[in-house]
Amino acid sequence: MTKFTVNNQPVEYRMDPATPLLWALRDASNLTGTKYGCGTGHCGACIVDVDGAAKKSCLVPIGSIEGSVVTTIEGLSHDRSHPIQVAFLAENVSQCGFCIPGMIMAASVLLRNNPRPSEEQIRQGIANICRCGVYPRLVEAIQRAGRIQRGDDTVATGPRPGIDPKDATHVVPALTPTP
Repeated sequence: MTKFTVNNQPVEYRMDPATPLLWALRDASNLTGTKYGCGTGHCGACIVDVDGAAKKSCLVPIGSIEGSVVTTIEGLSHDRSHPIQVAFLAENVSQCGFCIPGMIMAASVLLRNNPRPSEEQIRQGIANICRCGVYPRLVEAIQRAGRIQRGDDTVATGPRPGIDPKDATHVVPALTPTP
């Protein structure tokens, strides 16, 4: 049994300690925002925050992170109000969207460590592969997120036009504490 915290919830996985974190999150915790891309650590679709570091969850055996704190895209913000999520929407970064959760998680760690990253620092820090080619918008979104975090910029948030606010977000069963 491996114990650690996922999105502020203590968890115990009764899985082989060699099981990649990616599969524990997706299969055992139903946290499917973390994507399986390549399985070799090259694409970055599976990046999560482990103890404040961006980690490729396909390469992290759960047995190696006993006692750690893991944050997935679902735990970054329950209502998509994290500055990096807001900036990605405002800058229309997403195309197909598959790589976006990993990019957002990598960017959130980058901005926590460096609230004013240069374009070069962003390009070095976010090595995720995107087949749609969102890179120019990605750089601007991350810089904008930094400005939002610092209070130097604002973005109107809320559901897109035509979406009822009460339907804009939903309860994620895996993140809802049990009574």
